[in-house]
Amino acid sequence: MCGHSSGAIGFPLRLLAREVYDKVRAIKGDAATALITGEERIEPPGARYLLCTAEAMPRNGGQAFVALDEAQLAADRERGHIFTDRLLHARGREETMLLGSATLEPVVKALLPGIEVEERPRFSTLTHAGATKLSRLPPRSAVVAFSIEQVYAVAEMLRRFRGGAAVVMGALSPETRNRQVALFQSGEVDYIVATDAIGMGLNLDVTHVAFAALSKFDGQRQRRLTPAEMAQIAGRAGRHQKDGTFGVLAGGRRGEPLEFTEDEIFAIERHRFAPLTRLFWREAEPRFDSLATLIGDLEEKPQEPQLAPAPEAIDLAVLKRLAEDPAFATDVTTPGLVRRLWEACQLPDFRQQGADMHARFVSRLWSELREGYLGADYVAGRIAELDRTQGDIDALQSRIAAIRSWAYICQRPDWVLARDEMAARARAAEARLSDALHQRLTERFVNRRTAVLMKTMGKDAGLLRVALEDDGGVTVEGHRIGHLEGFRFVVDASADQEDRKLMLAAAEKHLPQLLAAKAQALVQDELGDLVIADSAVWRGNQLVARLLPGKQRTAPRIELAKELGALDHAQWARLEEALSRWLEAELSPLAPLAAIERAALDPEAGSEVRALFLTLADRAGTVPREDAGLAQISKEKRPLLRRLGVTIGALDVFMPALLKPAPRRLLQAIGLDRRPLQPGMEAVIPGGRHVPAGYRRAGTQAIRVDLAEKLFRAAHEARAGAGTGGFRVDSALATSMGLLPDNAMRLMRDGGFRPGGVRLLPDGALGPPAPVLWNWRAPRKDRRPPAPGKAPVREGNAFAELARLVR
Repeated sequence: MCGHSSGAIGFPLRLLAREVYDKVRAIKGDAATALITGEERIEPPGARYLLCTAEAMPRNGGQAFVALDEAQLAADRERGHIFTDRLLHARGREETMLLGSATLEPVVKALLPGIEVEERPRFSTLTHAGATKLSRLPPRSAVVAFSIEQVYAVAEMLRRFRGGAAVVMGALSPETRNRQVALFQSGEVDYIVATDAIGMGLNLDVTHVAFAALSKFDGQRQRRLTPAEMAQIAGRAGRHQKDGTFGVLAGGRRGEPLEFTEDEIFAIERHRFAPLTRLFWREAEPRFDSLATLIGDLEEKPQEPQLAPAPEAIDLAVLKRLAEDPAFATDVTTPGLVRRLWEACQLPDFRQQGADMHARFVSRLWSELREGYLGADYVAGRIAELDRTQGDIDALQSRIAAIRSWAYICQRPDWVLARDEMAARARAAEARLSDALHQRLTERFVNRRTAVLMKTMGKDAGLLRVALEDDGGVTVEGHRIGHLEGFRFVVDASADQEDRKLMLAAAEKHLPQLLAAKAQALVQDELGDLVIADSAVWRGNQLVARLLPGKQRTAPRIELAKELGALDHAQWARLEEALSRWLEAELSPLAPLAAIERAALDPEAGSEVRALFLTLADRAGTVPREDAGLAQISKEKRPLLRRLGVTIGALDVFMPALLKPAPRRLLQAIGLDRRPLQPGMEAVIPGGRHVPAGYRRAGTQAIRVDLAEKLFRAAHEARAGAGTGGFRVDSALATSMGLLPDNAMRLMRDGGFRPGGVRLLPDGALGPPAPVLWNWRAPRKDRRPPAPGKAPVREGNAFAELARLVR
């Protein structure tokens, strides 16, 4: 549209018109853009781009471009005749575009010969996911129900177990609906519960749509949704190139088999639906000679076979009820009065009260309109009666529906005196009521504390804003979950039973860091800065506590020094607990070794794996391969080793996480490793009489075992890519680590590599040192032992090797 000199688009919903109006206004400017709906008109003089609801869309306004969105609604029982009329008669001078489902194509081709059809396929896939319990619904899900009671019930369950949900219903005002959607889109809640209003006009970040029911009341009867209706709703899951899923809630409405048929699943996933055969039609330009003539024209049948008479809409039903009253009908005699009455009957039934109740409201309205205009004082009084934000959700919804009626009335050009002022008052009242309704919905269906806890239970605790307040209160992301009594967590007294369980789980996950901080502060206040050395805790040169063996090597017990015996029992216990918490935090770098110790106690790991775990724990995380007993460990068990951070190298079995300076210092400080300590854990160090923990001798140097493994893996990769014969190993890697060439050669020999020859340069030629050609044979300790009764084969004995092959 913006590529033309002027244009108009008709939308099925006011909020859609408003959304696109904001986009076009940003491109073309305020003066050139108009918003025209039944309840709101922003129409600058000379506006060239009109964003309208279908009902307010000009039939032939002379624009260069005209478009109708969701044109398949021409088959809707209530509003279909409006869309059919725009489809047949709204035209642009240069281009007319009908946007809608592919099911509309055959009937449109029959009604409008020569029309061009362009398809825009869905980029993402939609997959059936079956039935899902509400408690196992994945995040970013939408639950669709077809009654207010069911929407409230599902939202209440999600509030209890998942922290809450946004709520979207057709009865909400566009402002409230947008704010509820924003609640979901911002991530404050991970679920949205809606009626079928979600199927149109809402672009949501939804990955799964769950149907709470598959049937609805369509105004006449309870019926099952058509596959096209199911797809319209399910299609909210996954947008553009993001795939989505759909399914049903397990344990749906009683008496209804809540499952999709195979044909429905096929139709939704493949987007194949039965084409529309007829559109609803009603005379759009009736005559106003008399009430009888008007009603006759509105009930006239269409001539084209592709069109069907529209079911009696509420505006016609109201007109017929008023016309049946003789006293009423005798006053409406002139064409002008007939036209004015018909305009009054077209007031939408925002309150959804049905034809009889709506007819009474229109009758009261007509009694004022018949004499001319509605007075400004009268309209202001009606708006003021509704402009009250007290009450529950239902009361606020009712007031919003009523104020929308008055907003519509105030937009009519010849109904209200001081129209602009009254329209502004109605919009302001609707905005205040919408804010109040959004607040009530959020208060009822969103438990922000639970939502925060549920959202963060799977996250790294270090990423959360967990805080300990001065009064001992504990907050997660700003929401109070309880308080500390000493070092014991107490759940907030205001929490219900479900929240108590969740908060205890959150506390178990997130509180260690707070307890450690509290212990640190307490210890510093009482004792100052402490260090761990020689299996004890020291303050300078003063002994504070000894570290005695505990149930696990990585969890020693605290024994306070005798010098602190002068403390009374309460102070002694308080200090001992604080020191224990402090020590637990200080020893956190040894967590991988603690995990190995716990795994060694698990019978399901198997005796061979448990033996390896115990050996690793006893040797502080590094074991020569020949001592690891790998021959007895099956391949099925090795993924468990990898999950626990154990690397099986060519010469060593080790834990890389324990080869860092912090855990090595702690291992020696608490007495778990008596070998020499290399404080910086550099890659390569000079070799000595005793090799430090975590290193392997390489000639006159020592190399850290994880870096030695890196060299071996590079050599094996070179071997794999060389095919038969010798292969070359890039010496640059070893050199970059600081390993001397001769020492690198010795290390390679230890790993089973043998130099197979050297390619020499011609005499007098200049160049880099000649690369070594290597061969490889498994180290003797890794070779398979000979079978019983068979003599071992000596290396290099060709006759013995031949004899082995003959055997």
